[in-house]
Amino acid sequence: MAKYKLEYIWLDGYTPVPNLRSKTQIKEFASFPALDQLPLWGFDGSSTQQAEGRSSDCMLKPVAIFPDATRKNGALVMCEVMMPDGVTPHPSNGRATILDDPGAWFGFEQEYFLYQDGRPLGFPADGYPAPQGPYYTGVGYKNVGDIARQIVEEHLDLCLDAGINHEGINAEVAKGQWEFQIFGKGSKQCADEIWVARYILNRLCEKYGIDVEYHCKPIKGDWNGSGMHANFSTEYLRTKGGKAYFEALMAAFGEHCEEHIAVYGPDNHLRLTGLHETQSIDKFSYGVADRGASVRVPHSFVQNDYKGYLEDRRPNSQGDPYQIASRILKTISLVPTP
Repeated sequence: MAKYKLEYIWLDGYTPVPNLRSKTQIKEFASFPALDQLPLWGFDGSSTQQAEGRSSDCMLKPVAIFPDATRKNGALVMCEVMMPDGVTPHPSNGRATILDDPGAWFGFEQEYFLYQDGRPLGFPADGYPAPQGPYYTGVGYKNVGDIARQIVEEHLDLCLDAGINHEGINAEVAKGQWEFQIFGKGSKQCADEIWVARYILNRLCEKYGIDVEYHCKPIKGDWNGSGMHANFSTEYLRTKGGKAYFEALMAAFGEHCEEHIAVYGPDNHLRLTGLHETQSIDKFSYGVADRGASVRVPHSFVQNDYKGYLEDRRPNSQGDPYQIASRILKTISLVPTP
């Protein structure tokens, strides 16, 4: 038997953006534990805006487990927050709202800035660096620096060691801005892994004295904001599709535009301006290979008789992937299949 360090991770009750929280529990196991071996665990919800002091107990229900390469016998345990009975989802539990569809595939593109001393890495103490242009997928110290590259590469390795389906990284359009991509089969898997990847990045940056800025528009002016583009498909969209179904789907997305925007991350009006590869927040559009549309339609989708995946470019970098996935699936469910 070995003692394992189980880092229970959850989302608190802060709005409009929940914070990641975590604490460690030590348990003995003969080998790396399976999910069904992990116990429920209580915490003080009065300190996380999830309960009142006179009745503060909340419960953590493990929903995914990953090896933690930074600790001997370490595990990262993503949890849902439950009421004291351990069965009823807490009102802040967005994961519980997702239709559990194993045929729904999601790929999220998480953009973010690395910050030090209150400004993005590479920004001078006063003023701005050279205009954006060379930074996207940039190479060289003047474009990406050294600490940023080190952090991003280390984060990639930690995610891969954890078994997270991390699909790639790149420097983004603005100075100090980066992106990673994660793909998952199933309504909840990709969202679980995005949150754990965020946790890993936040914790990694502690040792460098760096903050991760997820706000969708931290720099005003002619600088790109940060998104979390949601690539999605269902089994029907991948195998049947068709132009008529696609057009009906886009009509439903347009009809429910406000409901989507409501859960696509706060302050999105600062980012969705119609500039910097975005559509205006009050409009819905779609277009083939159009990065200024609400939904980008890949050439491969059209060439494959309107089958494959689509990219909703409206979710922003602070968005909750649980709520985003849930809203996309709710809209899809409104469109009858022929």
